[in-house]
Amino acid sequence: MAEPGTFPDEEAEVDAFIARLKVGGEPGASLPWFDPAEPFVVARAPGRLDVMGGIADYSGSLVLQRPIREAALAAAQHDPAPGLRIVSLAADGGPARTLAIDGGTLDRFFNEGCGAARDWFAARPDDHWGSYIAGVVVVLARDGGAPPGGGLRVVIDSRVPEAKGVSSSAALEVAAMSAIAGLLKVPLSGEQTALLCQKAENQVVGAACGIMDQMTAAVGRSGELLALLCQPAEVQGFIHPHESIGFWGIDSGIRHAVTGGDYTSVRIGAFMGYRILAELQGLPTAGPNRAGLMWVDDERWSGRLANVHPAEFVSRFAELLPRTMRGDAFLAEYGGTTDPATRVDPGRTYAVRWPATHAVHEHNRVVRFAALLAFEPDDDLLGELGEMMATSHESYSICGLGSDGTDLLVDLVRAAGPDAGLFGAKITGGGSGGTVAVLGRADAGDEVARIARTYEKRTGRPAHVFSGSSAGAEAFGVRRVPL
Repeated sequence: MAEPGTFPDEEAEVDAFIARLKVGGEPGASLPWFDPAEPFVVARAPGRLDVMGGIADYSGSLVLQRPIREAALAAAQHDPAPGLRIVSLAADGGPARTLAIDGGTLDRFFNEGCGAARDWFAARPDDHWGSYIAGVVVVLARDGGAPPGGGLRVVIDSRVPEAKGVSSSAALEVAAMSAIAGLLKVPLSGEQTALLCQKAENQVVGAACGIMDQMTAAVGRSGELLALLCQPAEVQGFIHPHESIGFWGIDSGIRHAVTGGDYTSVRIGAFMGYRILAELQGLPTAGPNRAGLMWVDDERWSGRLANVHPAEFVSRFAELLPRTMRGDAFLAEYGGTTDPATRVDPGRTYAVRWPATHAVHEHNRVVRFAALLAFEPDDDLLGELGEMMATSHESYSICGLGSDGTDLLVDLVRAAGPDAGLFGAKITGGGSGGTVAVLGRADAGDEVARIARTYEKRTGRPAHVFSGSSAGAEAFGVRRVPL
């Protein structure tokens, strides 16, 4: 439990949530499954701003992630009736979404695993939103050794906007996992929470996300950048930027979805590239296994493109990688990839060379970016950081993950420039819309707001500005609300 006064803004937010829950319902029974006469546990987890790293996370890159102010709140309570009952409150005050999974179905998920839960939700698209919470319950029961031993009620109230590329799903998952684990008294570290939540999203929700989103929501620190080496999830430390540096996010108003075909195809292309590099290097391989996965004995790069040195990649491999390749031709020659979260579609053509190139170079950009943040910033240093953001943004576009809106926001930041206190911007997360990260002097917030207004006038799209930061779920702790 957080110490009183440690996080006053977050604590006040949780207090308001608890007060709402204690009412036990609203006119029209918008909270029909929560019992105010029973104790419950509340947790909080923020979304994240991807400052650097983005889609290179699944290739083993270093990433720099900043928790945002907006967060998801979750409350968990025992239910005497078997099954799982989920309520998701509407951010606009409208009717809540509700979902009930009976005890027999939930037991089948526990016995048969994530695939059974994924198939159940796939057959019920209107209820798919509940897979984020149900997935957490299933994974915790199977991998965390903590089946509820009865029924479970979960209430969610999230202020992390959906489809903005700021990890609304990870915030939901981590908040729910933290609350449920707290209720069941399962001791999970922040890292364990993140890994379990990633598994839920990969195997139940069906989104091929990397680990950075859940890890930031779980272990992020307010105002700091989480330096995470995704091999698979090594917390390198926390970077507290100089007080003169500011980071913001501007939403492009273009819907982002990590389950979208562009993101998935770029991820598959990167793993195809790694598989071809392994063959060119003469690394021993085996497979595919029953799941369609290849095994590579890789002591050189540990199975990750991020460990390939850029100079070696350019001199030895880049030109030998196909620009594009059909899935059936790739499978016939190479058997498959090493990625457990995706499958190569035989009938689809994938870009290969540039997704692999991006993964190799992005890791080195992030390492350099992190190193520069250790120095006293002047305009030259901030300019170099901004150039790395611009290069990363351009690389996203070459991969096919850009958008007109995010390009316009980056151009507006570039046009404002150092005279306005702004030095760089880039598309974030899975790309194809979503939010742009902005780097500037700490006092440039008004200029960021002006750019957002200009963008809205030109495009007609809303451009929410993400500013401020808050603690991850582990640092915040849980609130146990007694009778």
